[in-house]
Amino acid sequence: MGQILLEGMEFFSFHGCFKEEQIIGTKFIVDLSIDADTEKAEASDHLRDTVDYVSLYRCVKKEMEQKSYLLEHVVRRIMVAIQNEFPAISSIELKLAKINPPMGGKMLQVSYKTKWKK
Repeated sequence: MGQILLEGMEFFSFHGCFKEEQIIGTKFIVDLSIDADTEKAEASDHLRDTVDYVSLYRCVKKEMEQKSYLLEHVVRRIMVAIQNEFPAISSIELKLAKINPPMGGKMLQVSYKTKWKK
């Protein structure tokens, strides 16, 4: 069993409950960790024997491009898309952070994090 991590993926997206967020957009950071059986890839050195992290990135990017009001909804869409596209994955941990959220005060980010396990 191995773990593949895609850390600090940056996206400019239009997620948020406020009308301005849906128009102006802001920066988001996504951290993804997946568990999968990597034993065959460790021995073969072939991409076909592992979970392709480029494909994982594209999956996250596609979902980040679709507007949502809630971080929870975006994360759910990403998790479902990954589960559907990569059946060899046995668990997923995903964190989505909205940078400089409109909270009426100075704040680095607000985040939502969740886990899924087969």
